[in-house]
Amino acid sequence: MEHGTKLNGVSILLFRIMLSGIFLIAGISHFINPDGVTERINSARYAEFAHLFGDPHTLGIWSGYALILFGMTFVLGVFTRWSALALFLLLIPITITIQVGNGWMHGPFWKNIAIFGGLLFFIVNNPRSYTLYN
Repeated sequence: MEHGTKLNGVSILLFRIMLSGIFLIAGISHFINPDGVTERINSARYAEFAHLFGDPHTLGIWSGYALILFGMTFVLGVFTRWSALALFLLLIPITITIQVGNGWMHGPFWKNIAIFGGLLFFIVNNPRSYTLYN
C-alpha cells in the first residue's frame, strides 16, 4: 500500500476489527456447541465434501482452534496478510460444504463471498496501519 490510493489508517483498523469478529465468534461457537457444528456439517447438502477432510466432529474442533487463532492474529495485526490468507483458505471448504448447497440466492452464501472480498483486501494490500507485527 505504499503507492496508489491513500487510505485512512483508522478505517483499515476498524475494517480489520469488524471483519475478524465473525471468525472469533464462529470459533467460540465451535467450542460452546461442538455437537451442533457436527450436526450442521452432517446435515449439509455437500457433507461428503467435508468427510474428505476427516471426521466432522474433529473438523469442528480443529476449525474452531484455527478460527480463534487466526481471528486473534488478524485482529491484532500480527502477520496480517498470512492471517487473512489462512482464514481465506479455511473459509473455502466451509463455504462449499455449508453454504453452496443452500443455493446461489441464499444470503449466507453471499455473506461469505463478501468476507472473501474483505480478506482478499488484506491479502493483496497487506496494510501496515495499526498492526502489532507485520
